[in-house]
Amino acid sequence: MVSNPVHGLPFLPGTSFKDFTKTAFHRSQTLGYRNGYAVVRRPTVGIGGERLQVNQLSQAELDELANKAPILTYGQPKQAPPAEFIPAHVAFDKKVLKFDAYFQEDVPMSTEEHYRIRQVNIYYYLEDDSMSVVEPVVENSGILQGKLIKRQRLPKNDQGDHYHWKDLNRGINITIYGKTFRIVDCDRFTQVFLESQGIELNPPEKMALDPYTELRKQPLRKYVTPSDFDQLKQFLTFDKQVLRFYAVWDDTDSMFGECRTYIIHYYLMDDTVEIREVHERNDGRDPFPLLMNRQRMPKVLVENAKNFPQCVLEISDQEVLEWYTAKDFIVGKPLTILGRTFFIYDCDPFTRQYYKEKFGISDLPRIDVSKKEPPPVKPELPPYNGYGLVEDSAQNCFVLIPKAPKKDVIKMLMNDNKVLRYLAALESPIPEDKDRRFVFSYFLASDMISIFEPPVRNSGIIGGKYLGRTKVAKPSSTAENPIYYGPTDFFIGAVIEVFGHRFVILDTDDYVLKYMESNAAQYSPEALLSIQNRVQKQEGPAPELEKEKQQEIENVVTQLPDYLKLSEQGTACPGSGSTFTGTKGRPWIMDQELSKQTKEDPGVQELEALIDTIQKQLKDHPCKDNIREAFQIYDKEASGYVDKEMFFKICDSLNLPIDDSLIKELIRLCPHREDKINYYHFVRAFSN
Repeated sequence: MVSNPVHGLPFLPGTSFKDFTKTAFHRSQTLGYRNGYAVVRRPTVGIGGERLQVNQLSQAELDELANKAPILTYGQPKQAPPAEFIPAHVAFDKKVLKFDAYFQEDVPMSTEEHYRIRQVNIYYYLEDDSMSVVEPVVENSGILQGKLIKRQRLPKNDQGDHYHWKDLNRGINITIYGKTFRIVDCDRFTQVFLESQGIELNPPEKMALDPYTELRKQPLRKYVTPSDFDQLKQFLTFDKQVLRFYAVWDDTDSMFGECRTYIIHYYLMDDTVEIREVHERNDGRDPFPLLMNRQRMPKVLVENAKNFPQCVLEISDQEVLEWYTAKDFIVGKPLTILGRTFFIYDCDPFTRQYYKEKFGISDLPRIDVSKKEPPPVKPELPPYNGYGLVEDSAQNCFVLIPKAPKKDVIKMLMNDNKVLRYLAALESPIPEDKDRRFVFSYFLASDMISIFEPPVRNSGIIGGKYLGRTKVAKPSSTAENPIYYGPTDFFIGAVIEVFGHRFVILDTDDYVLKYMESNAAQYSPEALLSIQNRVQKQEGPAPELEKEKQQEIENVVTQLPDYLKLSEQGTACPGSGSTFTGTKGRPWIMDQELSKQTKEDPGVQELEALIDTIQKQLKDHPCKDNIREAFQIYDKEASGYVDKEMFFKICDSLNLPIDDSLIKELIRLCPHREDKINYYHFVRAFSN
């Protein structure tokens, strides 16, 4: 950093020295904000806080020094830069001078006028000194009006000069292409601009009027026409006056018909009618604007005009007795036009005012013709075809790309790997099917059922999977609203019909017993009773069975030698010190024989349990006292067997429910011999 120079030496390189002891080199803050605005401040100190070598001058002094051009030291002074140049097309962009003028045009071949005054506007464009002449359009003038001279630079004389804005003023004549225009006035912007440029404007003049136009404005002469109706007067009076009606055409009664909206225009000038279509976005129709072109519409035809070829020839007054008029179009009334019945429900304000003044009808309210949307039609599913589940097949009717029906995820997680298994027999009149056994598996997670038949050697029936995992509907339900079998429908003695095959539940596994015990509120009393009987059978033999076995064993004991006969008091065998007294006062060998026969013949337990169940269900049967006598009449040999055909005839005569699943199972368990049935156990089921 250069230190302060020695006094008297110029502040130039070589005459100053660095201060190596200086460590501060910060600069003063020159930018800041005041009242939200950015301001610039002059530095008060130099770099590092040093005092500036210049005096603190004012802004005026600084500006004077900045503009001072020394001559002796640095030579000739430099010229100041010229002012910023702005081209004319930028400075005068969109700035136009407007003058009101007119010119006179001769009319040589007319008896009503000799000359014509045409009013024009002269526009002068400052950006390129071009001019244009425009004549305002007058309605029904019959003259080609509009832009008379396009925008261009207009020649002033034969020397090649062009008109300039300095040549334009009020109260002067200018000649453009042989036509003399009289400038009478200008607008406010033009006046201010010319006065700012030092041009003294002349006073404005009055615009000249066309004598023929003023003559047309005078009232017409009144005269009486020979005709009752003057079509010319109608044309001149009602020109461009149109009645507008909003109507609908309801064609919903026909096939594929719909309710469409139209706009009916009635032209008062010539009593013609036009019907326009109302198109909506994406309505799928071709954008034809007109349903019927503008024409007079016949209301009543003559009798001979019914066969008139209307598609070839035009209808004239000779074929029509009455035409449609404005009084036929009333809001709220139907109107038949060319075979279509239109209902007019609204009109525009001009039509309402016309009917109020012409016909005295002041009340033309709008009629609401919007139809309420019919309730959505509930889609009906097609009849079930028998393939797959009903819920799965119904997905094809709901969406284009079917998805699998939603599953109860919580139920699947809670009942995962939980299966209820049952042993069942097939109800069939075929003798070979009576000994077949099936295992029902009910999956709690999905409410599906699978049936498996254990294979039996030399049975002639191939075992294995009898039914894959699927839901089975109850026979009482319909295909549209199926009711599937649930876990509460499976219990011992229940009949399950699977696709036309009837199965009788014979037994369950231990897990089913635990499940029914934990969910006892879901099961019927009959289901709980069947499980209770099964538990009792497992705990011990039925009382009747025990009595029979005891009698049989006692018969065996009577045939034993004396040394094997044991007293009921519990005598001991010779040479032994043990007591042989059995349960309930029976000898020990009787208990052993009874236990051995019960273990060897499990069908006896099943038969006794079945008899007990039937006795409870049919305890009030009216013929239970006559059943034994009926069978003994036909059992002449007293063998306990009756022919199978005679057995069923006796049951039919006594109105016994042989179609019941329990009765069928009882008949199956009764002993059979040469087409004969032992009726002993069958009669026991109907006796006390």
